[in-house]
Amino acid sequence: QVQLVESGGGLVQAGGSLRLSCAASGRTFSNYYLGWFRQAPGKEREFVAGINRNGGSTLYTDSVKGRFTISRDNAKNAVYLQMSSLNPEDTAVYYCAATSRNSVTVTRATVYDYWGQGTQVTVSS
Repeated sequence: QVQLVESGGGLVQAGGSLRLSCAASGRTFSNYYLGWFRQAPGKEREFVAGINRNGGSTLYTDSVKGRFTISRDNAKNAVYLQMSSLNPEDTAVYYCAATSRNSVTVTRATVYDYWGQGTQVTVSS
């Protein structure tokens, strides 16, 4: 079992920045590929960013490329999402997720075994 707890969400004006954190406990953190997803009201949960086990490879959805940065610290059992140039379309509940599976499509929510409870990000115009 892996427990994930997000923090860092809040209300920010358009153009501002936020840094989300996700703290993990349980099994060996470095065994997991980690992803950030978000879900806006009335919309499906969507992949935002992912990072491989050693942090050497990252993946972003097109709409956040150049604005968001995912990173991880395996020594601290944490993953982060630095968000800048935020706009109202980024408003959503943000979730971190972990999967131990290999050779999977990491943009698909169904491949993740563990999820945090989510943290709300609201961007005002």
